[in-house]
Amino acid sequence: MNKPDISIRSQLKKAECWVIKIGSALLTDNGKGLDEIRLADWIEQIAAIKSSGADVVLVSSGAVAVGMSQLGIEHRPGTVHELQAAAAVGQAGLVNIYQQNFRTHGVNTAQILLTHDDLSNRKRYLNARATVAQLLKMGVIPIVNENDTVVTDEIRFGDNDTLAALVSNLIGAEVLVILTDQDGLYTADPRVNPEATFVDRVWADDSALDSIAGGSHGALGRGGMITKIQAARTAARSGTTTLIAGGRIPQVLSCIHRGEEVGTELVPKTDPMTSRKLWLAGHLQTRGTLILDEGAVGVLTRGGKSLLPVGVKSVEGAFVRGDMVVCRDESGREIARGIVNYSQEESCKIIGLASDLITDRLGYSAEPELIHRDNMTLAV
Repeated sequence: MNKPDISIRSQLKKAECWVIKIGSALLTDNGKGLDEIRLADWIEQIAAIKSSGADVVLVSSGAVAVGMSQLGIEHRPGTVHELQAAAAVGQAGLVNIYQQNFRTHGVNTAQILLTHDDLSNRKRYLNARATVAQLLKMGVIPIVNENDTVVTDEIRFGDNDTLAALVSNLIGAEVLVILTDQDGLYTADPRVNPEATFVDRVWADDSALDSIAGGSHGALGRGGMITKIQAARTAARSGTTTLIAGGRIPQVLSCIHRGEEVGTELVPKTDPMTSRKLWLAGHLQTRGTLILDEGAVGVLTRGGKSLLPVGVKSVEGAFVRGDMVVCRDESGREIARGIVNYSQEESCKIIGLASDLITDRLGYSAEPELIHRDNMTLAV
């Protein structure tokens, strides 16, 4: 791994917008029940960061875990409805505890529950951004969680690491802090490999990270270190630096705020995307795939052009106009994704054609492009 020669640690005291994510394993001490003492400690540190003049959004897991504890359920439920019921019970208790603790520091909180549908719909995305911005303007700390009471696999973020990264994109946060049960990122799992070494700073897009991150080992959470790396890459799209740090480190958030060498810093390398490109890149669910020829791949990656039908070799999936689709080269590598102007049936009829022949084939022409460049984002 190539260590970046830049770091924002020394600038964190001046950072104006933070997203902080706390996971289920930490909140519930690995499923033993809500750890209210440690939670109160984190809240005190978050309140101190806010009192320094920074905006803070808290992304909190734990609704299912808290609900399980309150219902006396020892093992994570296996059915969707059981999980949703546990989340419904636990969410109320979790937010109430946050509200009570933050009030002791003179801070108001607000609950925001999201699904992927909320952020993939452009109008709801903009509404969510405006709501969060207004809450921050009013001095409120938004507490964001996935809406586990109604979410299904089709609209699930997958884990709250991903949600935290998308929230970072949504509000243009300067720093994303992901608190975990490890002190940060290691070259191997330190729980099974004593020769693992700590990684203090790395480029977020470093491909070497993929081989050293494992899956989730927790009984409650859905994520693992790989999801945190992926979240850092998503956050990097908006220029956000991610810090992965151990939530059990004494005064961990205060240490980070002071710029101390705590946790792993994942540094963004690319320039921040525009708001609309961030929204496009944040779509986790896609409805189909367009396989591009070599010429089209070059035009998209080097020329920043729109995708025309002539450069598409085949179509996969079932989609309609306005759906998000993935563009891949012939080896299967993702090149881009974007909002398609034609349905799957229409696309099959016009691929390989020059745009001026669309009307001859379909009897009409909605647009000359399959995907306009303004509705497309290239793969990172």
